[in-house]
Amino acid sequence: MHLETARLSTLAERIEWVRQTIANAARRAGRNPDDVTLVAVSKTVSAEQILAATELGIHHFGENRVQEAEKKIIALADRLPSDVTWHLVGHLQSNKARTAMAIFAMIESVDSLRLATVLSRLAVERGTPASILLEVNVAGEASKFGFTPTALPNVLPAILSLPMLEVRGLMTVAPAADNPEEVRPVFRHLRELRNALNTSLPNVHLRELSMGMTNDFPVAIEEGATIVRVGRAIFGERSA
Repeated sequence: MHLETARLSTLAERIEWVRQTIANAARRAGRNPDDVTLVAVSKTVSAEQILAATELGIHHFGENRVQEAEKKIIALADRLPSDVTWHLVGHLQSNKARTAMAIFAMIESVDSLRLATVLSRLAVERGTPASILLEVNVAGEASKFGFTPTALPNVLPAILSLPMLEVRGLMTVAPAADNPEEVRPVFRHLRELRNALNTSLPNVHLRELSMGMTNDFPVAIEEGATIVRVGRAIFGERSA
């Protein structure tokens, strides 16, 4: 965790630090801080902590695992403000897609045409569009999921043709690095890929770039992130 956040003792102080850091990074890039959505990653975080975060103005939460998220979302159903939005930011297996569709407003980790097809079918059944991001494995890490940057342009037309899918943009998970500057090229590559796809494909508008986490979100914002996924800087070190 950042040294600054390690010294902050309360949830309110940490959230304020993250918001100020987002604002500073956006201004350095000549951007409006309001154009960056903060998703508080609440993996392993208790329902009470999530509720406390909403009272401090957090509206977006990200979860990695469908089963864990379902329990918390059900437990909090009658206690959260109506504007709270849940994002799935972890890998989604097809056999859990139906549950994911029921509890998440956005699935940020669509990493194959097969999964996109499953989500499209379920969206048609529900009569409600599925809002998704396409995960790109920019750095080519064997441990990460996602389309390769070279494969995505070829498969994207097929995904866009699927009914009831709202493909809103791209997502990536950068490699772990002690120095955030080391992963700046990853974020820049995703932005350039998004821009190239918007230019080359007719009637395509991929707006969102979900990139940047606790260790590197200021750099991601400088490179164009519209969504940052921040967990430890808000909730502290994981319990698991």
